[in-house]
Amino acid sequence: MTSHSCAAPKLRNIGVAAHIDAGKTTTTERILFYAGVTHRLGEVDEGSATMDWMEQERTRGITITSACTQVEWRDHAINIIDTPGHVDFTVEVERCMRVLDGAVAVFCAVGGVEPQSEVVWRQADRYRVPRVSLVNKMDRIGADFGRVLRHMKERLKCVPIPIQLPIGAEADFEGVVDLIGQRALIWDEGSLGEHYRIAEIPDELRDRAHALREELIAICAEVDEELLDMHFEEVPIPPSRIIAALRTKTISLEVFPVLCGSSLKNRGVQPLLDAVVDFLPAPHQVDSITGVDPASGETVEVAFGDRNLAALVFKVMAQDAYQTLCYARLYSGEIVRGGVVRNAVSGEDERIGRILRMHSNRSRQIEKARAGDIVALIGLKHTTTGETLCSSNRPVALEGMSFPEPVIQAVVEARSAADQRPLEDSLSQFAREDPTFRLSVDEETGQTLIGGMGELHLDVIVQRLRDERGLEVRKGKPQVAYRESITIAAEHEDVFHRQVSGARLSARALVRVEPSAKGAGVEVCERVPPERGIPAPLLADAVQLLKDASTTGPVAGYPLIDVIVTLLDVTTQGEELSAVAIQSSAARAHGEALRSAAPTLLEPIMAMEVSVPAECTGAVLKDIGARQGEILGVESRPESDIARAHVPLARVFGYSTDLRDLTRGRGTFTLRPHSYEPIERSPLNLAGALRDRDTRN
Repeated sequence: MTSHSCAAPKLRNIGVAAHIDAGKTTTTERILFYAGVTHRLGEVDEGSATMDWMEQERTRGITITSACTQVEWRDHAINIIDTPGHVDFTVEVERCMRVLDGAVAVFCAVGGVEPQSEVVWRQADRYRVPRVSLVNKMDRIGADFGRVLRHMKERLKCVPIPIQLPIGAEADFEGVVDLIGQRALIWDEGSLGEHYRIAEIPDELRDRAHALREELIAICAEVDEELLDMHFEEVPIPPSRIIAALRTKTISLEVFPVLCGSSLKNRGVQPLLDAVVDFLPAPHQVDSITGVDPASGETVEVAFGDRNLAALVFKVMAQDAYQTLCYARLYSGEIVRGGVVRNAVSGEDERIGRILRMHSNRSRQIEKARAGDIVALIGLKHTTTGETLCSSNRPVALEGMSFPEPVIQAVVEARSAADQRPLEDSLSQFAREDPTFRLSVDEETGQTLIGGMGELHLDVIVQRLRDERGLEVRKGKPQVAYRESITIAAEHEDVFHRQVSGARLSARALVRVEPSAKGAGVEVCERVPPERGIPAPLLADAVQLLKDASTTGPVAGYPLIDVIVTLLDVTTQGEELSAVAIQSSAARAHGEALRSAAPTLLEPIMAMEVSVPAECTGAVLKDIGARQGEILGVESRPESDIARAHVPLARVFGYSTDLRDLTRGRGTFTLRPHSYEPIERSPLNLAGALRDRDTRN
């Protein structure tokens, strides 16, 4: 394996992201093979993929956790992160996109832009990550390069620029037309795709290739005006001029170069690596990032060339029962083995035990990491995902990451009392690794609850307990993670009177509650007029009490979201200022205000996409309707129909079994969280929510 450390211009930090089954991991495996890192072709279906190292990944044939490696290509070092494609593990993509300089988006030539394709594309948009795209599986029946380009324009609202054309399609796919070099590349079947020959562009593709190249030159001329003159004057344009101009447009996110190939058939991967080197930025070519001084709150700019350290920990993972790996991206400065760095969030100093260059689940120790590097650190005791490591003489906290709340939960129990403590310790470690996994204990029943992004997410957690920790556990039926909110603003005033030890305690509090924007959470503040003369510590204690009281809603005790709580006024009577009186009146006013604000129970609504044979479409749509789903549309494709709908999560548990029966095993579906909506429209779902609450209690 390589352990290359190179100058910034020769370094690329990229991720490979896609919808599940688009061929993302197979593409990464071919990259490893052609770059000489591995000496055999890893196959997902055979369970031999290098980057899918977890036992469950090999058994299920899907990527569950992101894996890092490094390859060398054309004298460049490329750090690669292979990310999951299943929606339940979107957090892995989110935190990787946060630290990448570029990405390869893989699309299926048959499926085109699929639901998770859109999700990861939006994540890359959010972090302004330049991308090149590969239209994979050109050998499949129904492959259509042009349709995928249209999907990208329509669904992703981007400007895809094809720099290749496929030669043949489906079983006849044999190579590509290189529009920049004006040549054909035909792969040699006998060399496992290691070799290809350069040929003339086929006659039937000449006109199409000429038209697309003219469009490409017109795009590039926007940053290099001489190109257009050279083209019209029929002066040969060096490919390097086109590459340089297209690189500028790609890094600025104006365009997205698109290639095509078939990774499984070993065609088109080497030009993809060339595109990574040619079009994606080096670490010093991306915009400087900003953080804040933890003490003053002032903005701090972090430039690549700064000597002071600024590194973001984007992933935490247990290497074994005793050691934890903290994956970090260095934006400036350096980290040395044995050195001391500061956690800008906790203020704790951390000593670097070891620095590792990762290759999937294997590693090689290095002595130093520099700006631009992505490495794993051992020895950090107080650091978790989203926190910043910095120099003690210039503390800076980089912007962290936000993660979605779980939509599903279940009870887990150890099979023996002796396993209870190991179970709690293991789940705590998993929660540290995965920000979308939640661990809690029901205060009334004492039961252990685990929460996550879907049934598969929780199934993987339980299987990890068995495989990695040797723990046999019982998992209860999945329960929906309901929420509560309010629909109108309301105020309530409460007066507290009580005689205690001869002293008369009296206070009046006025509390207002009002709905806030979706996703805003709960905000608690106070606007008590200064002339009331209430000491600041007493008001701070009252605000803290209101925060504690705002964790659950008044309907069924589910978590409260999207509410603004304001302590508007507090007055007291008598000579004694009583914290008890103030807090009691505020708490009662808060409870009554919530009950008066038309509280509502919310349920998670899932965006569903179902792929089914055309003859089964009617039955599937009828079934979705019976599940209270809202049909958004049906798209006809050569091999299948794609139905899109919004469906309550409570109505799709066990859907895979029902879909298998409806389609005789030929249907597939994806689910991803869409929104929380009022549950009152569905008496069945409301009854289920209350039943889940009673079961917990």
